[in-house]
Amino acid sequence: MQNITFNPIGTIKSPFKKPAGTPIQPTAEGAGRAQIELLPEYVEGLKNLDGFSHLILLYHCHLAKEPSLTVKPFMEDREHGIFAIRAPSRPNSIGLSIVRLKKIEKNILYIEDVDILDGTPLLDIKPYVPEFDVREGVKIGWLEKNVRKLSAIEDDGRFAEQE
Repeated sequence: MQNITFNPIGTIKSPFKKPAGTPIQPTAEGAGRAQIELLPEYVEGLKNLDGFSHLILLYHCHLAKEPSLTVKPFMEDREHGIFAIRAPSRPNSIGLSIVRLKKIEKNILYIEDVDILDGTPLLDIKPYVPEFDVREGVKIGWLEKNVRKLSAIEDDGRFAEQE
């Protein structure tokens, strides 16, 4: 199989400098405000984005630990397959967050509801469109009994230790 290379389009600047205290989802308690510093060559791609209230961000979890195909999430006592959880330590360490867009000034996007570490390389931005993105009859598997536990936590071991 061929290798795939992605080049960041910008960097996410957030208040979360370390994994400890970083929310586990953008809707979790403690989700913060941040900025996206888009590289100048991509600014033209922001045309008409300011009319959207929410964005889907795809990014590289640059501080993720080495992946394992089974992981015990912090909310569980048993392991689950990596594709049944949202941990950043995965075969391709790609993260996805839906954030609120507050404003755009030149190449800076001001966003809220952020669960992303400072310095994270941004791979792509897509507008969130409820008519396209919301689904009816959704089942959430093993998370059904745990979804209410989501909140900011001290450290769940999702990321490699920083020096």
